[in-house]
Amino acid sequence: MRYFDPFLVLDEFSAASAPSGFPDHPHRGFETVTYMLEGAVTHEDFEGHRGTIKAGDVQWMTAGRGIVHSEMPAGPGTSKGLQLWVNLASKNKMVEPGYQEFQSKDIASTTSADGDVTVRVIAGEAMGARSPVRTRTPTMYLDFTVRPHATAPVRQPVPASWNAFVYVLEGEGVFGPTADQPAGAHHLLLLGQGGDGVEVWNRSDKPLRFVLVAGEPIGEPVAQLGPFVMNTEEEIDATVNDFEYFINGFEKAKHWKSQAMIALELEYVG
Repeated sequence: MRYFDPFLVLDEFSAASAPSGFPDHPHRGFETVTYMLEGAVTHEDFEGHRGTIKAGDVQWMTAGRGIVHSEMPAGPGTSKGLQLWVNLASKNKMVEPGYQEFQSKDIASTTSADGDVTVRVIAGEAMGARSPVRTRTPTMYLDFTVRPHATAPVRQPVPASWNAFVYVLEGEGVFGPTADQPAGAHHLLLLGQGGDGVEVWNRSDKPLRFVLVAGEPIGEPVAQLGPFVMNTEEEIDATVNDFEYFINGFEKAKHWKSQAMIALELEYVG
């Protein structure tokens, strides 16, 4: 789907060591949420922010009026994760850029009394646990793990007016009536509006892990050119101009390169 208001992209990425990864690139007009599943990624930006997130860690970046950054694998092996792009309402598209970062140990988590269900709360609230993440666009982002042959389903409320989807990471589950066919790993299911939540069963012999993502629709026009997301084509043209001439939020891009990019260039020259 091109757009599932307020969500723009869900990318399950897998990157080996450099030069794989996402070298220096710009953003404007939305937020990126990086949730690491395996390995580690180091990010840098032209504001001087630098850090490494590892398995279970979360980075919630507000691109706002403009940022140029890089995201590169850190260390040996393969780095895997999910990156979600969350749109911003027009009133927030030109806010100052910012980051929220949380290590795995700081992510809110809880387990049901019977031990069948564990949830990590990236954003929003579930099973009495609440995320510390501040969201400009009201968003729910939950990572559920359900034991094999769990005796009861997962029942998670979702506001009736929100758009929601499920992405299965491991195992297979039945999402909705028990007569429905199970969905397996790497499948995405869009949930219909009007209900009060989702019900999930794991009747298989393996653990089920899935993320449930939901958000309040913004209801505004969307104009997108790659990493720039605004409301009109005129605003996209202005954004391209701002980036090319290093103005209106992109001033620091003129003389900035990430350490990862510098290392790659030296390796190439060498």
